Order: sequence, then C-alpha cells, then structure tokens
Amino acid sequence: MLPAPNLDDRRFQDLVDDAKRLVQQRCPTWTDHNVSDPGVTLIEAFAQMVDQLIYRVNRVPDLHYVKFLELIGVELRPPAAARGEVTFWLSAPRPQPITVRAETQVATARTDVADPIVFSTTRELEILPCSFVSAAMQPAGGNAADMTLALAGPQGFRCFSDSPVVGDALLVGLSDAVPHCAVALRLNCRVSGRGVDPRNPPVVWEAATENGWVPCQVDSDDTGGLNKPGDVILHVPGAHQASIIARQRAGWLRCRLVAAEPDQPTYSAPPQILAISAFTVGGTAPTVHAEAINNEIIGQSDGTPAQSFVLQERPVLPSETPAQLTVLHGGREEIWTEVPHFAASGPQDRHFRIDRFAGQVQFGPAVRSADNDVIHYGAVPPAGAVLRLETYLTGGGQSGNVGRGLVRVLKTSVPYVSTVENRIPAIGGAEAESLADAKTRGPLVLRSRGRAVTAEDFEQLALDVAPDAARVHCVADPTDGGIRVLVVPQVASDELGRISRSDLDPREVTLQRIADNLDARRLVGTRLLVQPPDYAWLTAVVSLSCRPLFDPAEVRAEVLRALYRLYHPLVGGPDGTGWPFGRSAQSHEVHAALARIPGVDMAREVSAALFPAEAFTGKRGAATQRIDIAPTALIYSFEHQVRVRK
Repeated sequence: MLPAPNLDDRRFQDLVDDAKRLVQQRCPTWTDHNVSDPGVTLIEAFAQMVDQLIYRVNRVPDLHYVKFLELIGVELRPPAAARGEVTFWLSAPRPQPITVRAETQVATARTDVADPIVFSTTRELEILPCSFVSAAMQPAGGNAADMTLALAGPQGFRCFSDSPVVGDALLVGLSDAVPHCAVALRLNCRVSGRGVDPRNPPVVWEAATENGWVPCQVDSDDTGGLNKPGDVILHVPGAHQASIIARQRAGWLRCRLVAAEPDQPTYSAPPQILAISAFTVGGTAPTVHAEAINNEIIGQSDGTPAQSFVLQERPVLPSETPAQLTVLHGGREEIWTEVPHFAASGPQDRHFRIDRFAGQVQFGPAVRSADNDVIHYGAVPPAGAVLRLETYLTGGGQSGNVGRGLVRVLKTSVPYVSTVENRIPAIGGAEAESLADAKTRGPLVLRSRGRAVTAEDFEQLALDVAPDAARVHCVADPTDGGIRVLVVPQVASDELGRISRSDLDPREVTLQRIADNLDARRLVGTRLLVQPPDYAWLTAVVSLSCRPLFDPAEVRAEVLRALYRLYHPLVGGPDGTGWPFGRSAQSHEVHAALARIPGVDMAREVSAALFPAEAFTGKRGAATQRIDIAPTALIYSFEHQVRVRK
C-alpha cells in the first residue's frame, strides 16, 4: 500500500524557526528573540494558525483515499455482538409450562461508574414441568432393568453392579423431555458407595437424545457421590427427547460411572438409592448483547433508483438470516429480500441492501451503458409505497464480553421467575472497524477480489463474515498439506487478565459461517479446516523481592497481571496484538516484563521458570527455560504462581 503523502510536512516549531531566520535577514537590528518578546509572540500566534491550515491541507489525500475505497466497495465493518446464555430460575416448581418470550431483556447490575449492559434472548424458552416416573439400573454392556417397584420397599436398590465397573449406570425417567430446562433430582441415598471421594466422584450425568446420550451440565450435587440425601441440579441439553428404555417411555437421564483419574478414588461398593423425585427449577436461553427493533417504518418511496433511507438506530448488527422489508402499496404487501450487493440483481428482483455501519437501507441503482441504455440493478419500490423493515438488531461492542455470573438483573418481567444468571461468559463482542483499519484492508480487498489464494486472503475473507472473531490465522496443515484457518473469538478477562479455557472456543455457528464462505472462494483441490488453535498450556512460577515501601500483596497482583498480559491471546506478545501463533515462550521474556513493574527489585535475585501443563487437568511437567509449540498452537496461561519476598 502506498502511504498517503504529506503535502507540507512543516510543523509549528519549523514555522517559528523559519520566521526567526527571516527576521535575522530582514531586520538585523532585532536581536531579542526570547519568547517574552512581543514580536516573537506574534510569530508564534501566526505559526499556530498556519499549522492548522497545513493540517487541513494534508487531509486531502486521506479524503481521496476514502473515496477510492468506496469505489471498490469497501465499507466499515459494523460492531459484533457478544453472545452467551442466561438461566431463568423459578421461584418455585410450577405445574404448568412457563414461557419466556424471545427478546426478553436481562442486564448486568448498575454501578456508580457504569451503566447496565443489556442482553436480549434470541428465542422463546419453554420451562416445562416434569416429575419422576421410572428408575432403572444398567450394568456395563448389559440391558437396563426396571427398578421402579424396588423404590416402594425400605431397601431401595443398588444403582451399580455389586462390584462397580466403568459403564454401570443409574437411569432416571422423567414424565417427559425437558429440553433447555434445569431439573432438580432429589435423591434419598444411603451411605453405601464406599471408596469414592464424595467431593469428586467419577460419574457423569447424561440425557437421552435422538443421536444417543449427551452430557448434562451439573450445577450442583449435594449427594456426595450418591452417598447421602440431597439434590442434583442438571442443565438438560436442547436435544433431549423422550425414548423407551426398560419398556418405559420417559425423558431419560442417567448417571454413568466413568474411568477415574490417576489420583481419583472410585467405588468399591455400589450406592443404595431409597427414593427419587424430580421437578423443574429453571431453563436456559441464548442471549445477545443487542436490542431488537421490530416493524420500523423507514419512509416512503419516491419511485427513483438508488434511494436510501436512514434507520432510527445504528449500527445494524450482522444477522444469521437476511433481513426482510415489506413494501405497502395499493392495499398489497410485497416482501423484499436483503442482498449483500446488487451485482447479480435484475430489473425485476425485489432486492435491497443494508449499510450496517451507517444504518441505511439502500435500493439498486440505474446505470447508463455505453450504448445509452439504462440498466436497472434491482427493482424500485413504486412511488408512494410505504417501507417497513421487519426486524433488525442494534448494539454490540466489546462491553458485552462480560464474565460469568455478572448478568443477574431481569429487566423484563416474567411470571414465577425469581432470578437470572449467566453461567458462562458472553463472548464475541467487538467494536466497529476504524477508518485506519479499513484503509489497511482496502489494498488486500483489491488484490484478492473475493478469491482465497494466499494466507492473507483466507484471513481477510474470514474476518469479513465473522466480526466476532478477534484473530484469524492461516497456516499450512503439516499433516496433509491442506489449509488450517485458526480462529480466536473476542473474549473478556478478569481483573488479573485470566481467561477461562472454554471461552477461547469459537461458537460452532461462527466456524461454520467462515468455512462456508471460504469453501466458495478457495482454489479447487485446496483442503480446508476451520478450527480453534491447539492451545499449549503454560504455567510461569516466579520468585522475587519487592522494593522498600511497596506492599508485597500489590506487587504480587501486578506481577500476575503482567504474566497474564504477556501470554494473552488478544493483547499479549511483543507488540501488544496477542501472543503470536507458533511462537516459543522463553523465561527471559518474563524477566523483561517484570523489569517494567515499579515494585519489583531487579537488583536482588529473581527466578522465573516455565512449566508445560497438561490440557484441562493442569498437571505440570518439568521446569524449563523454553517451551516450543507447533505452528498451529497458541500459548494459554494456566494459573501462574508468584512468590514475593520483602
């Protein structure tokens, strides 16, 4: 890209110095050039005004540059909205379904320094009632046996085999399927499941679906590994379906014994179940950091091509489905469809497009050809027609990347719902593209022309359809020579800069959208894989001394912030744009980061060692001064440890 030149590169001090040199030539008797001299004051006043004129003159190339970008179709990308989930907890179990309608608003709490961040649900949620109807025990590799009648006796039944093995399962049948709901299983258990750690039993809860058993998220478990009376709160997946097991049709859930970890004790005797009951306590719905605007009258057509209408709210967020426009004319309603551009639109095509950053609805132009014919790219609404945009989303931005547990205010009243809670962070929020970024992207767009050939082409085309992706990196697949497109989503950190590992996995819909877009633009024969990076877990262990008059606790917090920032996937690395993909981590970089902290005494002994950690378990390997990672990998900070001496 050719840099935009400065037509005049002089600044304020240059102008003052030039004027003083002219004074020496024209008025040699004027020898007092100090700033206190009234003549020098006049020189500086005029120099300041000329400096402002030069600044405006130098903006002319930028204006031309922006106009050229518009000619090749480059528009500023709109912001992306953070997405997450929120659980609606009932005040008490209800015998009838509770409906939480789409676009129900929830928010973070208002503080003295920040307004609440508002989210809207994206679909309707039915919180369905349920009850316990059947129980069964299924040995590993065997058939399920109905144990419902055994619960009527004083001894109940053993939920696993006499000598429990991996695969044994307790099955609980609900009166019906409860997709997206939170279910409480109230279990009366006898202390008989010996050998297990009640705080960490080797079991998983699963729900029956059309495609097999799917894991349930466990909100809480008070039973101590099925060894005492208590409740198990399960979040049932949306694919939950009623099925027939042990000749009983029910919405089945199961507790399955899995292989224990090396340091995790398992059952030596089966737990004893005396009674079971079940009821629904809540439900979970997806949310987006945006507000839905419905049925907005945007104006009245004058019948001319290339009309544009400004929406009441802007920017307009990207949507998974095209927007629809209703044209009301002569008592009839016509549905018009959104398109990304008018290049393929004919004179009869009822198409429109939305400039999402500017918040404008645009209709196709009419272009006069070389032989003086007028070509219409898209139909034109008839004169006098009223235009109504059915729905669009506005909002978004990085402020929507909030941590778990922060969305807890119900702004839209829902009967029988007492509290709300986001159990996972909201991710994917990004600010709108700046003009400087668009100017950098312009030459890449002109070079690629919508085709994915080079690594930069793949990265830019992926970002075009996924504004919720913070970073996209394209590398050659070392196994089969194909292309891997690695995607890191927009995420939020806590006060120390820590990020939950699960937050770094992009949404499946984002990965699929990128894959579909690149698949249509890649060269024939190019193998393509869109996925998150292979995260390499790392723990830094640092021991240092703090300088006098500094609080060791505050110094420790600052050191932790520096470590998490150094290896941060979005703002870390040597240039502050995220730790580079495939870049090794070395201990001397930790020393460099510590040297910038005022409270660290670098004159005394400072030790820093790096430890590779096993994925998800966090078990540390041997200490090293350098950790090499694959080209498709990215460093993930796992629980850095800092010891500060006085």
